[in-house]
Amino acid sequence: MSRLRIQAGQSNQQYWRDLWLYRELFVFLAWRDFLVRYKQTVVGVAWSLLKPLLTMLVLTVVFGSLGKLPSGGIPYPLLVFSGLLPWQFFANALSESGASLVSNSNLISKVYFPRLIIPVSSILTSLVDFAISSLFLTLLFAYYHLLPPPQVVFLPAFILLALTTSLGVGIWISALMVEFRDFRNIVPFIVQFGLYLSPVAFQSSLVPPQWRLLYSLNPIVGVIDGFRFCLLSASPPLFWPGLALSTVTSLALLFSGIAYFRKTERSFADLI
Repeated sequence: MSRLRIQAGQSNQQYWRDLWLYRELFVFLAWRDFLVRYKQTVVGVAWSLLKPLLTMLVLTVVFGSLGKLPSGGIPYPLLVFSGLLPWQFFANALSESGASLVSNSNLISKVYFPRLIIPVSSILTSLVDFAISSLFLTLLFAYYHLLPPPQVVFLPAFILLALTTSLGVGIWISALMVEFRDFRNIVPFIVQFGLYLSPVAFQSSLVPPQWRLLYSLNPIVGVIDGFRFCLLSASPPLFWPGLALSTVTSLALLFSGIAYFRKTERSFADLI
């Protein structure tokens, strides 16, 4: 056990070199997580489509049909799904990466490898779900006879921002859950409550101007606004100060999460 602590406390330069050396383990863990998720399931991979589809229908009925929230000339299902797509990726990544270290306790306590591989590989599985769910968005565009605007070329940048945000929060939660198992109950609450705090079922332009910048402290706000800006021609212009704040928050979460993870990593084998 002491040998594991010494190796986990090695220099940053050697640590990042080890991450590259253990790249095959990264791919193996991601593939294993994907297989485990869909093993012996009736619906299988189609669940990646059914879950956001059902959520979209509920949000469309509640906020669009009953709540009569404005959509700015955008078909409400398309408005919801364009926001739900990055949110679902973030929520899945948070849930999977948060519990990843605890669920791999046997592996962590026996052999050395850079522990950062575990939460990052679990997020890769959520990225596969994101790609599958994107297929339904294509069908929605075809159904409404719409095409994305020219700014769709910037969509990869916002996918990268979504990945950065998910990595930052996921790494934080995974490290905290090793020491504080209460986070098993906190994470589902964050996911459930965050769906309504984020502009998934409505446009963030509905937030009063005096609260708009504060609202953008939620890093997923900038991600969702960016997705809609790239995908929907009738979407409001980007709120650049809010996008900048969301980006800075995402980067701060990522770098501080890695720093905290490295600081506590040497004790994982004992605590887990």
